[in-house]
Amino acid sequence: MVLRPLRKLALPAPVQAVHDAWLRDLDTRLSATDADWNLICRDTLFALWYPGLGRYEDVRPAGPAAEAAMLALDPRNITLEPEYYDECDVAAFARVKPLLWLWYSFDRTPLGAQNVQLGVEFRRLLAPRIFRRCGRNFKCFQHVEFSFGYNMEVGDDVVVHRHVLLDDRGGIVMGNRVSVSDYANIYSHTHSIVDQRDVTNAVTTLEDDVRITYHATVLAGTRVGTNGMVGAVALATKDVKPYHVNVGIPAKSIRVKPNAPPTAYVTERVAGRNDDPRG
Repeated sequence: MVLRPLRKLALPAPVQAVHDAWLRDLDTRLSATDADWNLICRDTLFALWYPGLGRYEDVRPAGPAAEAAMLALDPRNITLEPEYYDECDVAAFARVKPLLWLWYSFDRTPLGAQNVQLGVEFRRLLAPRIFRRCGRNFKCFQHVEFSFGYNMEVGDDVVVHRHVLLDDRGGIVMGNRVSVSDYANIYSHTHSIVDQRDVTNAVTTLEDDVRITYHATVLAGTRVGTNGMVGAVALATKDVKPYHVNVGIPAKSIRVKPNAPPTAYVTERVAGRNDDPRG
């Protein structure tokens, strides 16, 4: 086995100082007791998209397209898909919406894009203000999207890679050291096959040390047990046992991890089977 730990990189000191100063300022403004997160989002995006143009209030857009672009910097002037959901908690979503819009929009700015170090630090600053709970050392790469955001519970040392959908409509719980790979989809709601308006929400749980790998999908209500793994492109439609590796569509267990305790090898009793030797 060849271990390949991540390299440690450092930006030039003057650059890191600028990044640190910006994040400290943003953190201070968001933490103020009278903070208006809508205005903070608007002004931050204005500075990122139109640096050097002064204040938002002083700019006079030239034409309808420019005016629409300027208006869209303020989250009160746009809609996000979860706002259309019937069970959306209007007050709860109104609180986190500016930070979701700032998060999504930052990823599309020249400063955000694939800028790893700053991006991770920026999202780590926003996540505890959006999620129901966010543990230490949360690491999230670009273009991750949520439903409500406020139904996320995240443990320590969780890593979420690029282009992941975390549909927390019914709630998502992630334990410690969970890793979600690129283009994975984690759902917590389902639609009736008869009427798509018939929606069932169910909490989806990824226990400690779970790995959801590339392009995999976990459906609503599924529990992936401790150290469980859902393989690439797999579709987890039912619970994954601790330390089991499930692959395929639908995903099924194909092996148990070599570091598993003896209890991981215990199988469930077949329904209706009579194990009494007396018959």
